[in-house]
Amino acid sequence: MNFSFLFLGNLPLAEGFGINTNIFETNIINLAAVVAIVISFVGKNLSALLEDRRKTIVNNLQEASQRAAEAQERLNIAKNQLEVAKKKAIEIREEGVFRATQEINNCVAQHEERLSKLEEFKQETVQFYQQKAFKQAYVYIISRIMSRVKERLNKGLDATYHVVVNNFYVSRFTEYNP
Repeated sequence: MNFSFLFLGNLPLAEGFGINTNIFETNIINLAAVVAIVISFVGKNLSALLEDRRKTIVNNLQEASQRAAEAQERLNIAKNQLEVAKKKAIEIREEGVFRATQEINNCVAQHEERLSKLEEFKQETVQFYQQKAFKQAYVYIISRIMSRVKERLNKGLDATYHVVVNNFYVSRFTEYNP
């Protein structure tokens, strides 16, 4: 192929105005004219449109970056809140275990106190009934002794019994040391 038509120096000089019958040259001239008209009229609008599109894309990228940063910040906040919630849950669990242990210890202490009171009450009850039984036994023995003494007094003292009583009191009197 011969590309000599591309160089202006090789183009033949026109000899006047007329119809060019060379279709290839005419197409190139028409194409150049159309491109020049398109560039002159549409070029500014196209470059403005491309510039607007570029600004829109840059703004969208900046907004996306900002939203990503905000999302990352919210994620970090949520992670921090999760950690705080975990710590709070651990504290609540430990406090629950502590309170449950404390309540169990309180219940055990109250139970032991009640048992000791019951044991004390049992001892007092046993002691009361022992004293009552002893008192009844003493009353019975004393009443029996008194009834025998009355019987003897009513019968009168015989000589041997009179000597025994006197000897008893004399021996007690001799043992007395003031």
